[in-house]
Amino acid sequence: MARVSSRAVPLFPLRTVLLPGGPLPLRLFEPRYIDMVSRCMKDDSPFGVVLIADGAEVGGDGVARTAAVGTLARIADWYQGTDGLLGITALGTERFKLQSAEQQSDGLNVGEVEILPAEASRSLPENYLGWPNLLRAVIEDLGRLYELVEKDYDDASWVSYRFAEILPLDMNARQHCLELDDPLERLDFLRPMLRQVREGDA
Repeated sequence: MARVSSRAVPLFPLRTVLLPGGPLPLRLFEPRYIDMVSRCMKDDSPFGVVLIADGAEVGGDGVARTAAVGTLARIADWYQGTDGLLGITALGTERFKLQSAEQQSDGLNVGEVEILPAEASRSLPENYLGWPNLLRAVIEDLGRLYELVEKDYDDASWVSYRFAEILPLDMNARQHCLELDDPLERLDFLRPMLRQVREGDA
């Protein structure tokens, strides 16, 4: 039997979904999250991003009700804003399943998470071969947001995650994309949304 990989990680509940390989820009003002980010940078350790299903994003007491699947984030860059706030860019790495969560005395949420298997690298099916060129054009237009992201336009998983980020999906749909284990299912799910966007542009 395969050994389950689990660990305790600090959690950042947000009203957004971080996808593996994608960027997450944040500006921080709460002491608990500034301290968390400082520790993560010092130890080169990740934090977990989970979508809030119910409760406050920041400033609330208690553990917000969140989705069961989230993504580990590693800090790739940081800056001090002119307003004194700490800004970071984190990159999504591994998906995880949240087993339990509790709030520490300093207000930081910490979760016990099971690391989920990474998707195997697969080539895009023939009926999706036009998607990388479209994606490349969009990412070039987005500029700095994606400059730290490692690109892989030939991989079905990477391409499907990036379209799940850039298409105007509601967060429940984006969370669904995160929870799907098959990149081809994710592409099939996204196809009608992309069609709607392109028809709207036309």
